[in-house]
Amino acid sequence: MDIKVLGPGCANCHRMEEMAKKAVAELGIEATIENITDIAEIMKYTMSTPGLVINGKLRHSGKPLPDIEKVKELIRQEA
Repeated sequence: MDIKVLGPGCANCHRMEEMAKKAVAELGIEATIENITDIAEIMKYTMSTPGLVINGKLRHSGKPLPDIEKVKELIRQEA
């Protein structure tokens, strides 16, 4: 599974990345989690950050951040 966290490096972006890591660990799923900070790359998916891309699909963007259970649900849907 390929997960990308989109954002310029703000606190919310870091929280999204930590939630993605925690969700993957709790679900026992093997995944590559990549932090994308390049604005041109982010804009390929969304203009609202933080964004969460799972297997090439934008699954969340902007605020408010989803909670950990929602992140796990999004990951399960793509597994």
